[in-house]
Amino acid sequence: MIRRGRAGGWVYAVLVGLVASSLFPLYWSFAVSTRDNAAIGETSPLLLPGGHLFDNIQRVFATVDFWLAIGNSLIVATTVMVSNVVLSSFAGFSFARLRFRGRNTLFLLVVGSAMVPAQLGVVPLYLVVSDFGWYGRLEAVIVPALVSAFGVFWMRQACEGSIDQDLVDAATVDGASVLRTFWHVAVPAIRPQATVLAMVTFLGAWNDYFWPLVVLDPAQTPTVQVVLSQLASGYFTDYALMLTGATLGVLPVIILFLLLGRNLVRSISTGLTRA
Repeated sequence: MIRRGRAGGWVYAVLVGLVASSLFPLYWSFAVSTRDNAAIGETSPLLLPGGHLFDNIQRVFATVDFWLAIGNSLIVATTVMVSNVVLSSFAGFSFARLRFRGRNTLFLLVVGSAMVPAQLGVVPLYLVVSDFGWYGRLEAVIVPALVSAFGVFWMRQACEGSIDQDLVDAATVDGASVLRTFWHVAVPAIRPQATVLAMVTFLGAWNDYFWPLVVLDPAQTPTVQVVLSQLASGYFTDYALMLTGATLGVLPVIILFLLLGRNLVRSISTGLTRA
């Protein structure tokens, strides 16, 4: 039997230090975004906000088409997130609780594909995108990321740990189809893990820079990371302008975390309890 004692003061001190060290870069970016660029060269650290935030925001939207970039990134990240959660959950459930020939071999192939460096597939994937006529269109970024090997592996492990095989067998005996069994038996059990996958996938798609830079038109279909790189380019780096754009670009991620954070904590608590 494991005894759970109260945490000492040093534990809270360490936790507060970790939280502060994690949030300080975000706060510092916000503080710089409220100053003018001349304040960056001051010897004293910029710890207090200034009064140039709205001016810097106006300059960001005047320099690049930030609204278009945010809209494109939201479309890409949301579509990729929903697709990965749905397809990975169903694939994970199939690999974990359905019996069919070649199940283990197919799963090993899926996991093995994650070990191939993504850089090796850039040229072939670019040729495929060009053949489909998707260059400069959001489909070039969305379709290759509709499902991932990590998502399938993650949801397969979630199904094995959260779904009892007897429940699946009982539903099959009662005449439930695979889709109905998945919806009524699997989905309620793996919802916290699916929430974690949704957050990780959205964050990865939102922060992706290299592939959108390759296949999208920066003038017609930019994403947030592409326009942020445009803010940082040039002979003179306007740090206030660049960090204002970075602060605006991270807001959707923070909002998503606030919406799904409870399920994330629940998933972590469930894993610790089972461990």
